[in-house]
Amino acid sequence: MTSVHTSTRERGARAVARPEWAGARGGLPQPPERPIAWSMLSRALSVPLILGLVCFLPAVIAAQPGSGVKDTAYWLQLVLTCYAGARLATMILSTRRRLLQGVFWMFVYIAMGVAPFAQVVIGQTPTPMVGPRQDLITAIAMVLVGCAAFDLGALLASRRPLRRRTPSARSAGGGPAVAHPLRLRLLVLLAFAASAFYVMKLGGPSVFFSSRQEINETVAASGVVSEGSNVGSAFIKGFGQVPALLALLFYTRRLATSYRARRTPSTALVWVALVALNLVVNNPVSNARYWFLTVLMAFVFTAFPSSAAIYRMVLATGVVGALVVFPYADKFRYDDEAQRPAQSASVFEPLVTKDYDQMVMFANTISWVDTRGHTYGRQLTGSALFFVPRAVWSGKPEDTGVRVGQWMGLRMTNLSAPLWTEFWVDFGASGVIGGLALIGYAVARTDRRYALAVTRAGPGPGSVLAVAAPLIAGYTFILLRGPLLQAAGKLAIAALCLLLISTFKEQRTARRR
Repeated sequence: MTSVHTSTRERGARAVARPEWAGARGGLPQPPERPIAWSMLSRALSVPLILGLVCFLPAVIAAQPGSGVKDTAYWLQLVLTCYAGARLATMILSTRRRLLQGVFWMFVYIAMGVAPFAQVVIGQTPTPMVGPRQDLITAIAMVLVGCAAFDLGALLASRRPLRRRTPSARSAGGGPAVAHPLRLRLLVLLAFAASAFYVMKLGGPSVFFSSRQEINETVAASGVVSEGSNVGSAFIKGFGQVPALLALLFYTRRLATSYRARRTPSTALVWVALVALNLVVNNPVSNARYWFLTVLMAFVFTAFPSSAAIYRMVLATGVVGALVVFPYADKFRYDDEAQRPAQSASVFEPLVTKDYDQMVMFANTISWVDTRGHTYGRQLTGSALFFVPRAVWSGKPEDTGVRVGQWMGLRMTNLSAPLWTEFWVDFGASGVIGGLALIGYAVARTDRRYALAVTRAGPGPGSVLAVAAPLIAGYTFILLRGPLLQAAGKLAIAALCLLLISTFKEQRTARRR
């Protein structure tokens, strides 16, 4: 009788350790999230979604009046738009949550597909194209090839099973990274201290609810910006914003996944205080729209870690928001004199006069490289060593967008340099193909690890990956838009904070519910 009870308990323990819905290959989970209901819903939505993204929206843009010509650039851009739309529809309809891949294809569809296609049709671009038309054709073709390389890297990653960690490895400190409770409290203290210094340095909380223009002017007058270098201001701003966001995300995950945390008043009070802190330093009024988008997406995906409906809703509504809301979101953040008047009668006017200059800037970058040659890693090295002041490194490369803007003779050089251009500047076509393939591989592997981290069998409320992946997903828009030199600062600060609070030892408190 004793052996029977023992066998029963062992079977129960194994059932808890490995749910019946755990995948056989690579441990990729397949939780039963209303499979029958979602199967019916996906079949009902698949046809209109695919037709809308791949056929209807491109057809509406193609019917717009304009001076554009239907040359090779036109047809290549149409192919790229339809390809990205089909891949985005696949991400939305997938039964698995591919968080980073979904955000990648949403950016490509909007910023490298729909918007440039509207510019080609209407015959107007946000930034002038200084080179020949052939450079635009090359840019579109390389973006298309880079997307195919990204898909190839993701496919190779899906073919390689994830490593399983044995119980002995976990006990020896080889388990998944979790936030150490004491270090997490220290991160909260750092967040409040760094944000308080940031707020006081800029003159108090009221500045953060005025406009982004006033924030920039205050930073320039604060003395933290030296001539030719923004390292000081980048560190102050980064440490004033990133630790506060990370602390909020970790406490949000604890409240979302731990019943014990929700019954602890101190945890709820700290979370409320962190929300108030982020409303000051990370609000949409005084911050760049791409950064606030990072904050919003990271918070939503952390608060609803296993909700397939939230994942699909964000990807589906993100397209509408990017086309309708995003171009107008900066009107209240600058003075009226800084707003550019509308120059087109088309309903797609925001796509040709506002923010989506990625494709034309790639074409301009190709023209710039043709005049001076490739840099063979110098630009990427400058982005990796962003923290080195120019007073120490006199030859430190500038932002790629700034260099190209100066070469074009523009006064306003705050221009985008999408990731494709960073690889092109250093290594040409081989750099674009190899770089995007490596990114696709890494992104797909991270998505699979993230799917494990947010399941019931995952590392618990303190999982570092369950917080880091949503943050990276939101920050992907900034990384893809570029320039990398501007984007590297906050990413490095986030990585430093995560490294300091992470532990690979099994934490009993991390698994308490």
